[in-house]
Amino acid sequence: MLTTGLVLGAVVVGAGMQRITGMGFALVAAPFLVLLLGPVEGVVLVNVCGAVTAGAIIFRVVRDIDWKRYAALAASALLGIIPAAFLIRLIPPAVLEISIGVLLAVGLTVLLGLKSATLPPRRRYLFAAGGLSGFMNTAAGVGGPAVSMYSIATRWQHKSFAATMQPYFFTIGVFSLISKALTAPATFPALPWGMWVAVAVACLAGLVLGDVAARFVPARAAQFLLIVLAYLGAAATIIRGVLDAVG
Repeated sequence: MLTTGLVLGAVVVGAGMQRITGMGFALVAAPFLVLLLGPVEGVVLVNVCGAVTAGAIIFRVVRDIDWKRYAALAASALLGIIPAAFLIRLIPPAVLEISIGVLLAVGLTVLLGLKSATLPPRRRYLFAAGGLSGFMNTAAGVGGPAVSMYSIATRWQHKSFAATMQPYFFTIGVFSLISKALTAPATFPALPWGMWVAVAVACLAGLVLGDVAARFVPARAAQFLLIVLAYLGAAATIIRGVLDAVG
């Protein structure tokens, strides 16, 4: 019962952050869902919830979406999804847990360090960001850091970036789920239907709360909170992987 409550709480907070910042779900929820459900099942649930959350937000931000950049990111992400779907069948759970935590921590650290860097918005950087994002989204449930690094380094206007990320996260979430269903169907969480319904309700509740909070929470404060929570979750996931490895 405690695990169920924690899972739903992580989904609510993640969906709320997604509404406030444009890309918070995986960064916030992935570490805790992986910790609670395991490295494979947790990432699958992140993919499901991330797609649902992004899909629900699309209609609110459709006017600000840069469809050309979305198409380039989505196409390159699909190339990264395919090898990652096979990778999760080959790597031991403990190694995958540690890798997920390290990838997230490194991605966040690089993001913070890139604030003073500037790159021209060339297509090769866009394709590289999409490919890496697709790979990390399937293998670790965290596709945001790669595209965030691109947006920060190229000074992509935040309103357009946040809007464009919604159809992008919806697309890679759906294709990640399809690739796993075809290559590793056993990775899907064995949750009762009631739990799936509760997770869907938690996603919607998080979006509603995030919609309200977005009117009062300064963007800088929300970003700082997201980074703190993500670092804590990454550390917890690494510790669990280490304990599993030595135990």
